[in-house]
Amino acid sequence: MSIRPIDVARTDGGPQWVEAVATPAGVEVWWDEPRPHEGGRRCVVRRLPDGMRTDALPPGWNARNRVVEYGGRSWRPLPGGGLVFTNWADQRLYRRDGGAEPVPLTPEGPARYADLYLPPGRDEVWAVREVDDVRDLVAVPLAGGEVRVVAKAQHFLMNPRLSPDGRHVCWIGWDHPNMPWDGTELCVAPLGEDGTAGPHRVVAGGPSESVAQAEWRDGASLYAVTDPTGWWNIHLVPLDGSPSVNLTPMESEFGAATWKPGMSFFAVAADGRLAALYGTADRRRLGVLDPGSGELREIGGEATYWVSTVSVADGRVAGVAATPYTPMEVVLLDLDGGAPEVVSAPKPLPDRALLPAPEAVTVEGVHAHIYPPSGAPAGPAPYVIFVHGGPTGHMPIVLDLEIAYFTSRGIGVAVVNYGGSTGYGRAYRERLRHQWGVVDVQDCARVARGLVELGRADAARLAIRGGSAGGWTTVAALVHSDVFAGGVAQYAITDPESWAAETHDFESRYLDGLVGPLPETRERYTERSPLLNAARASGPCLMLHGLEDAIVDVSQAERFTAELDRHGKEWALLTFPGEQHGWRREETIVAALEAELAFYGLIFGMETPEVPPLTLKGRV
Repeated sequence: MSIRPIDVARTDGGPQWVEAVATPAGVEVWWDEPRPHEGGRRCVVRRLPDGMRTDALPPGWNARNRVVEYGGRSWRPLPGGGLVFTNWADQRLYRRDGGAEPVPLTPEGPARYADLYLPPGRDEVWAVREVDDVRDLVAVPLAGGEVRVVAKAQHFLMNPRLSPDGRHVCWIGWDHPNMPWDGTELCVAPLGEDGTAGPHRVVAGGPSESVAQAEWRDGASLYAVTDPTGWWNIHLVPLDGSPSVNLTPMESEFGAATWKPGMSFFAVAADGRLAALYGTADRRRLGVLDPGSGELREIGGEATYWVSTVSVADGRVAGVAATPYTPMEVVLLDLDGGAPEVVSAPKPLPDRALLPAPEAVTVEGVHAHIYPPSGAPAGPAPYVIFVHGGPTGHMPIVLDLEIAYFTSRGIGVAVVNYGGSTGYGRAYRERLRHQWGVVDVQDCARVARGLVELGRADAARLAIRGGSAGGWTTVAALVHSDVFAGGVAQYAITDPESWAAETHDFESRYLDGLVGPLPETRERYTERSPLLNAARASGPCLMLHGLEDAIVDVSQAERFTAELDRHGKEWALLTFPGEQHGWRREETIVAALEAELAFYGLIFGMETPEVPPLTLKGRV
């Protein structure tokens, strides 16, 4: 008995952008969730205090946006049960009241909106507006009307917040070549009577300090997640120029890389306490922080990982939690403790006997999570190294049916949080600086060899797979090591210099820190390019790519497979119309998994009769 591809598709992805709302009847919880069976749209869901759930968006509407191409906070609930949201099809802002059809609030055009925020006392929604490569903070009247620019500042902006007295606005900004986890600035400016910000001043952050979130404590100070110590901790930032105070001085991450504007890592309750997420990539907790005493008390129950979204209302906290045996679910619990209540709809899950029991390990200083295969004969098993994207990111220990799909068929999985990953402090993150294509490859190979030395993995049956930056590490490992019998690369970067010239604005200077600035370090780009070293591939490569990918163009895959072909290497390339950077549609998820299993069957010498056969070009 094994897990089916359709099982994976129907539990793929998880809820995000959770918000708790106090009402006379109790606390409502709102979130949005993926719908692979509805073409991959994200639907906003409202859960009433009596437990009834209802879709806040009618069929056909998709609460997503393309700001910085990865999208950001895409909706907010309105008082009385309404909703303001961004729609994927045209990127405009809409308002919906009750069961009425959504009404546009912004004009047609190239503008995109994200990081939606409802400033208290104002009948408008604030957002980050992106037009081509220009971003500003704007206010959009909820009754319709002209869009007003609140602030123009750095090249990238997020986290607009109005002070409790309505006199100041804060935001987080940064400029090229920094990424938000390298260095950002927390800015404060007076807000004029016309609703526009005056000259701002920087109160925290800088070129080598990353402020990830800020919320007002009162009119004279802010709480901010920032990392001057090398760990994202919560700080109290006074506006009078006195030094900030670290409220959580520990080697624990209270923040993460802000790939999407609008992520939240803590929320301020009405009584002054903070609901905060903290920990490492191996375990991330939910706790309650008393800023006065410094006491931090864990309240998250059995959950081993909490997603970067948290909200409080009326003494209750809402978030998204998971364990190795339960999927990401929306939960509601009291700030004072007690068992979490799952408020999102249950997902169909396979028998627990089919799920692997993960182990967090460290192999020569490299963090990894091992998912042993089930039903395999005694002795070394085939293993696949899973490589996360980013590369500034991580994979947590949670239920992942994509992993279980392979382990239930006797293929072990090792998730490698290589140097450069988040969740282990800035020093571990900085191991990848100027070393992309070196440290990540070496760390993946190190974990694979460690499994072989322990007698758990078969040295002749090792593969590597990943998407986006993980796809880069996959193809780089194939051409720069001899460890892997093959690799599966999804929407992969295969040539760093051409990608830097082709990709979108947000990541256009990312490689300055990962490889080095151009043209000064061009030799590194040439040496590390999988495309330019395709002749050295240690095994076949299966490439999977969406045809609407604006982050990594499909030409990256096409050029790489052409080079493999030219050098007599084996390969296959599958493309998916309608998909962007990652899979959202049920049929794509199924097809990609089936192709991947067929590929492992070919390179591991395993029978895979349950999936369509795959033909590798160049194989006789």
